[in-house]
Amino acid sequence: MADPTSSTPFDLAETDRLLSTTRAVRKRLDLGRPVEPEVLLDCIRLSQQAPTGSNNQGWRWMIVTDPGKRAALAELYRAGGAAYLERQRQTIDAESQIGRVMDSATWLAQNIEHVPVHVIPCIKGRLGSDAPAMAWAAQMGSIFPAVWSFQLALRARGLGSVITSFHLASERQVAELLDIPDDVMQVALLPVAYTKGTDFRPAHRPPPERITHWDSWGNKRQG
Repeated sequence: MADPTSSTPFDLAETDRLLSTTRAVRKRLDLGRPVEPEVLLDCIRLSQQAPTGSNNQGWRWMIVTDPGKRAALAELYRAGGAAYLERQRQTIDAESQIGRVMDSATWLAQNIEHVPVHVIPCIKGRLGSDAPAMAWAAQMGSIFPAVWSFQLALRARGLGSVITSFHLASERQVAELLDIPDDVMQVALLPVAYTKGTDFRPAHRPPPERITHWDSWGNKRQG
């Protein structure tokens, strides 16, 4: 029988390794190593191949390297996330997996101004709070594929990142700080840096059979 992978256009082992080891990186971000602008632009160039709704290509990217602006962003970030992080700290077992994630998130909040690059992915066009779910799905579906492509490209070059959203509690203040136009919507903030080592491993996840339904909800077997 022919090997089903023999005609694949990519090295599946390397492709799968990239996809399965591109992690949310916080404590392993190298705060002391600068990131070259050319590397960031290469990753954005690759992200531009991601699909967008109606092929509108509304991606916009704000890159912040100025120390003063990073410090100002950090204050808004901490203000947006303080209550959530404290609530999680009081209710979650610190030794559990989610507890370790919260410890990492707290560390990032305390140190985010020291991360050499803050990347804010944006999308042209702003939806109202009463926009239907279909409109929100189309809007977010037109930017987050590019965000993920950007993160994959970073990982392939020895850099790491994590999607965060605490700063969005102060989106208007962030827009004023960075001169972002009113018709451009911020969707996340990615602290970006080279990583301390590149030996990231796949995370524990449930088997796909447990979370996949076939033709009818609750039917866990194909056919």
